[in-house]
Amino acid sequence: MNKFWITLGLAFTLSVSGLAQTAAEKTQEVWYNSDKEATGIYGVNTEKAWQFLKEHNRKPKEFIVAVLDGGIQADHVDLQANMWVNPKEKAGNGKDDDKNGYIDDIHGWNFIGGADGKNVDGDTLEKVRVFKYEYIPLFASPDTAKNEANKSKYPEKFADYEAIEAEIAAKLAEAKGTLPQIIKMKDGVDKGFKVLINDFKETIVTEETLGKYNPSQEAMGAMMAFGMMEKSDWSGKTMQQIYDFIGGELTSYVEYFEGRINAHYNVEFESRGIVGDNYADKKEKIYGNADVEGPDAGHGTHVAGLIAAVRGNNQGIDGIAGNHIKIIGVRTVPNGDERDKDVANSIRYAVDNGAKILNMSFGKSHSPERDIVWEAMKYAEKKGALLIKAAGNDNVNIDEEVHYPTNFDDKGNKVIESLLTIGASTEDPLLLKASFSNYGKKSVDVFAPGANIMSTVPHDKYKAEDGTSMASPVTAGVAALIWSHYPNLTAVQVKDIIMQSVNKDPQLADISVTGGVVDAYKAVQLAEQMSSKKK
Repeated sequence: MNKFWITLGLAFTLSVSGLAQTAAEKTQEVWYNSDKEATGIYGVNTEKAWQFLKEHNRKPKEFIVAVLDGGIQADHVDLQANMWVNPKEKAGNGKDDDKNGYIDDIHGWNFIGGADGKNVDGDTLEKVRVFKYEYIPLFASPDTAKNEANKSKYPEKFADYEAIEAEIAAKLAEAKGTLPQIIKMKDGVDKGFKVLINDFKETIVTEETLGKYNPSQEAMGAMMAFGMMEKSDWSGKTMQQIYDFIGGELTSYVEYFEGRINAHYNVEFESRGIVGDNYADKKEKIYGNADVEGPDAGHGTHVAGLIAAVRGNNQGIDGIAGNHIKIIGVRTVPNGDERDKDVANSIRYAVDNGAKILNMSFGKSHSPERDIVWEAMKYAEKKGALLIKAAGNDNVNIDEEVHYPTNFDDKGNKVIESLLTIGASTEDPLLLKASFSNYGKKSVDVFAPGANIMSTVPHDKYKAEDGTSMASPVTAGVAALIWSHYPNLTAVQVKDIIMQSVNKDPQLADISVTGGVVDAYKAVQLAEQMSSKKK
């Protein structure tokens, strides 16, 4: 994986996985589609799976997949044709034509927006909300005697209170110390690249052109960046293209640390007023708005593209599942932690509108209303849906450190059968588990490509990202490819096919249920056998 590291006084790094590309680029070869037997790389063998389906004359049926995420650019050039369109709703007339309670839900619904059209962007982490609304009244109220009594009465909660309090202080200190450094760095890069762009104009940057260039003092701040990048990250690009990406990444890091200060770890932060729902009413379902994109659709657009970017249009990427797949966008996750109520309602909305697969690339450490999420999961299972979720990116054993939503209740019992939890793998067969990926012999079912994963991003562009957030939709794409070609299978059968057809590796044996990486080709072969037997 190509990386551009900028190291500061604190343990902070900026990772660049490749320049964002425009929609005009031709369809790219991406490693996650690789054939393991032919290349040695643990890809999901997408094209061989498609060839198998063609040879067996399998014709797919239109199939709906829901992406529960932070938002999707529904009119992205490589997604628009494969977005779900509510057949019973008339766009923009301000009426609930299909009488489902949601006005103008053409491409899906936004549960973290207000009826006035405003949207939640930043929010606190769930642990901070627990700290604020549950723990402070128990352990830091004006009644000191009551506080002491509660410490003895709730020792586990008090230990959690102290841990969260320490984490809030540490994370705020880190963010407040790092942010000025990032801003200063960005200022230097902005000023330096302004000079470089003016000097180079449309000249392609190569070792030769850089070697001939005599930079001014103002340009030196930007020139230093080239020493921190691999040649493949800048060679053959214009200065404008290089700056667009580096400047964008630095802006993202500024926003990241601002988010930690202003929202994630801000005990005083309050976003509930924008949504306009009754936060205490966990049964409330009708709130939000029809804006499935929201203020930041980068994550959700990337996820959606892996499943269903238009195939065969000679640009960007080809989605794994095919052009018969229709994506429902359900905006569930802010820049912070999702609320349990919104997760539960998003699951119900998706399956009520025909989604057979739900991708959930999100998670958190605390879930105070997890019961309503489990009830929604059971509802989805009864509707015949398959839920696919990311394992999380903390490099921890989630058998021991729970990552919500989890498929195991407080007693350790499985909640539903029709759910897959996905860890992230890399293209390096010798270091197969991604360094950041969570794992668990009981809790992580399979691994799938999740490092340096190219997909769609807003403004009709493409970018490589890392995360179990990418491994989950890769798997969802494989599941949709299988199920849409073999519609007589059940959700649990599709899950079993994916688990039984993995490419096993000893590196994954003790950190997942199957000990292997998803393989679409082997999966459709098994689906062919199973489907034929059912007939």
